[in-house]
Amino acid sequence: MASPNVTRNCPAPMIATSNGAFQNENPLDYALPMIILQICLVVVFTRLLAYLLKPLKQPRVIAEIIGGILLGPTALGRSKAYLETIFPEKSMTVLDTLANIGLLFFLFLVGLELDFAAIRKTGKKSLLIALAGISLPFIIGVGASFVLSSTISKGVHQLPFIVFMGVALSITAFPVLARILAELKLLTTDVGRMAMSAAGVNDIAAWIFLALAIALSGNDSSPLVPLWVLLCGSGFVIFAILVIKPILGYMARRCPEGEPVKELYVCVTLTLVLAASFLTDTIGIHALFGAFVVGIVTPKQGPFCRILTEKIEDLVSGLLLPLYFASSGLKTDVTTIRGAQSWGLLVLVIVTTCFGKIVGTVGASMACKVPFREAMALGVLMNTKGLVELIVLNIGKDRKVLNDQVFAILVLMALVTTFITTPLLLAIYKPARKGAPYKHRTIQRKDHDSELRILACFHSTRNIPTLINMIESSRGTGLRGRLCVYAMHLMELSERSSAIAMVHKARYNGLPIWNKIERSTDQMVIAFEGYQHLRAVAVRPMTAISDLSTIHEDICTSAHQKRVAMILLPFHKHQRMDGAMESIGHAFHEVNKRVLEQAPCSVGILVDRGLGGASHVVASEVDYKIVVPFFGGLDDREALAYGMKMVEHPGITLTILKFVASRGTLKRFEKGEVDEEEKKEKEIDEEFLRELMNDPRGNESLAYEERVVESKDDVHATLKTKSKCNLFVVGRNAAVVPLVNSTDCPELGPVGRLLSSSEFSTTASVLVVQGYDSAADTRPVDEDESYEQSSREIGDSTV
Repeated sequence: MASPNVTRNCPAPMIATSNGAFQNENPLDYALPMIILQICLVVVFTRLLAYLLKPLKQPRVIAEIIGGILLGPTALGRSKAYLETIFPEKSMTVLDTLANIGLLFFLFLVGLELDFAAIRKTGKKSLLIALAGISLPFIIGVGASFVLSSTISKGVHQLPFIVFMGVALSITAFPVLARILAELKLLTTDVGRMAMSAAGVNDIAAWIFLALAIALSGNDSSPLVPLWVLLCGSGFVIFAILVIKPILGYMARRCPEGEPVKELYVCVTLTLVLAASFLTDTIGIHALFGAFVVGIVTPKQGPFCRILTEKIEDLVSGLLLPLYFASSGLKTDVTTIRGAQSWGLLVLVIVTTCFGKIVGTVGASMACKVPFREAMALGVLMNTKGLVELIVLNIGKDRKVLNDQVFAILVLMALVTTFITTPLLLAIYKPARKGAPYKHRTIQRKDHDSELRILACFHSTRNIPTLINMIESSRGTGLRGRLCVYAMHLMELSERSSAIAMVHKARYNGLPIWNKIERSTDQMVIAFEGYQHLRAVAVRPMTAISDLSTIHEDICTSAHQKRVAMILLPFHKHQRMDGAMESIGHAFHEVNKRVLEQAPCSVGILVDRGLGGASHVVASEVDYKIVVPFFGGLDDREALAYGMKMVEHPGITLTILKFVASRGTLKRFEKGEVDEEEKKEKEIDEEFLRELMNDPRGNESLAYEERVVESKDDVHATLKTKSKCNLFVVGRNAAVVPLVNSTDCPELGPVGRLLSSSEFSTTASVLVVQGYDSAADTRPVDEDESYEQSSREIGDSTV
């Protein structure tokens, strides 16, 4: 008997491009204009949500998951007209294909960031915490799978369902975790370092379990098929190590630092990613694995890896990856969760997920003698979900292991557990920015032989030659150890995936860990280390990676915890070839102003005009003429104290230019009564200068000039005669009338604004100094006598 004919209404394939609206054709009936509209809608919608959620300190993945759900049948998709117009069924093949291509290259980027060398060095304690954070949730996930299969997922193939549930509940999102830690400034704390190490181990375990789940979820009933899939998958990994890795290594070696990577090498690498994805898809363990493995075996040293990331990450992360969240959201229908049983199962899954992760991690942490509060923070952090979770769930749904209702429950579980991570962490573990009290917060001090500590900040390689020459000028002639410089690289935490790689590397040389990488590839760090080996100066490279709106907190906290006397900041403008000053960004301008307000010590802002040239000047060739204009006041005294420190160097001559008003004061230039505050400051200034004249450090290298002036024009003219010097060191709040009308840089003070202007000079660098005033201290650091001891105790219990 013949079987009856079955008629299926399949949507006709879409033609790529239309002839236009003037030819009476609807562009939305064609594939290209449809996918363009979908990309624009998804990107704009998710970016808007990310902006709205930013005050809640939520990672962007939260906005992308919520955006995908809202665009799907849960919210906007409840309108059939909307779905049929914007996301018709006939367009889903193109959308899903493009989304998966974006996902392939994103996972290639994830593989580039995952450093097996760092994971191999993971200590036993972090490894134990990671395994406990995987094992208990996996076991609980197995139990939850039996509950779900007996209620809302009846008839499912039990073994793959068990594995998918175990993987879904035990995953920790490494990139999302890194961003949360960086935004909360916990990355370089003991908790942050342990969480990152454990999450790296968790990431590898999750991919292994996912490969197992995919192998078990095939349609073939033969038990040999999963075995063949796993064996072929293992063979592919061996092939990648033995064949693909040497090819990539050959190309990486032919890309020296400072030279562009050949277009052919980029093309070959991206083709290898696609070819490897094709192989793993043919094997049956999903195309994503091929891209991920190629990323892992790509050499991490040198510029090759970095430039690959720079070339593809913006397109992938900005345009293509949001399509995957939209594709996932279109499959998520929260309205399928109906009735008390379904909502009860959702609560059960969320509670069991949190319980397994937190209890497993806390138990292992306590066994490793980590304090309870830090252990709880680790548990909350390890509960973070993200993109890998969605990948697992989508593969499970595509392979008919997860039905619509279970899929929606698990997507909401991932969303809730990630959303609550930041508020829970802030409630449980918001460490105060503590530092031990210290004495020497200024350059000015009675004991000139005490160690001088400086925190020197820089944005890029442009700042380094002048910064090193400033350090050379400040080191004096004392014994080794008299000058200790903390060189802090200020890096903006962006939304790019490469920021996660920077974050991962910064764990090794950031606060409170320095110089943990024996062979650094950071050219800026190498420059400082090379200088340290040549001079009797202790230089400790550091990195601060944060949003520019809060990076001043990192600077001020570091300064307090390192007990520095001065913070050196680069000016937010640099000099062009024509001599004009060009801003590098308003955000850096704001950083400098915030540091001036909250610094726990003196601050210097360096207007760089090439002090010593474009390279480091050796000690025997140092020949600088430095001028310190002295008008009076706390900041001028601190500037002069710094100048006296510099004149200890045999290659430096210092001129003190003291200004005296012929009538009235330098602030008014007219006769009148001088208030008590001004009299007191004048007496302090005179006493300071008397002590200075008896200071043996200057000898023949020190010149003192006193100039009587009648107006600000006289001040301007007098300073102009010294404009050929190498460096001006001036107080920020000098006791003088403003010398220029410009108000765009108030942080430079009345004299600094004049000296930094292009009309005044194009050759003399300027250091504007603000002295530390204990009465006006608004630093955000809590002083605690037990800080150093408690830090050591916590550090002893970590890896």
